[in-house]
Amino acid sequence: MPLPLFWLGAAAVSALTVNELSKDRKKQQLERFSRHTKKFVEGDKNSSTAIYPSDVFSTSQKVRPEVGAIVCCGIGGLLDHTGIWVGDNTIIEMDGNGLIKPVSVQRFTEDRTGKNIFVACDSNARCLAIETAAIRASKKIFQCEEYDMFSNNCHQFVWQCFKPNDSQLTTFKELNKRIAKYFKRQIYWDLCDIDGV
Repeated sequence: MPLPLFWLGAAAVSALTVNELSKDRKKQQLERFSRHTKKFVEGDKNSSTAIYPSDVFSTSQKVRPEVGAIVCCGIGGLLDHTGIWVGDNTIIEMDGNGLIKPVSVQRFTEDRTGKNIFVACDSNARCLAIETAAIRASKKIFQCEEYDMFSNNCHQFVWQCFKPNDSQLTTFKELNKRIAKYFKRQIYWDLCDIDGV
């Protein structure tokens, strides 16, 4: 009988931890607007991303995506999938077989576990976007590249739309660092206001 008690105890500790993390996230959201725009400081390992996207912890801040914005959704609770917002309810993504294609916001999350789409913003909830990235993404539609989870994935595709021919990246975390450096701002992943577009 001690095993069920162990599981109950573990569940209670997990619930308390999630509750505390949720409170911390809400506090971060409130504090972000009380300061001036938080700039990215190169070399500060904690300064690139202030708030990561999360379907677990509530995010009340909603932001309308702009053409050339970076959007993401969750995959399996551990990974993130990214794309470029090009307007008209459309995101350009590189899917798992290497095909670069336009998809609707509904299709972007359809086969993924994440139910929300998030958009990269600064501390003042301004969407971080550059129209040139959308143009570059649009020019690649229906091209098929050799997909590789580590060397040529959706994050690499998104980054190449911002800085073509730049060095390779693999992870969502590395993409965040480069976005922060590119815009000279900390990254806040806010809910994408899909209803407002």
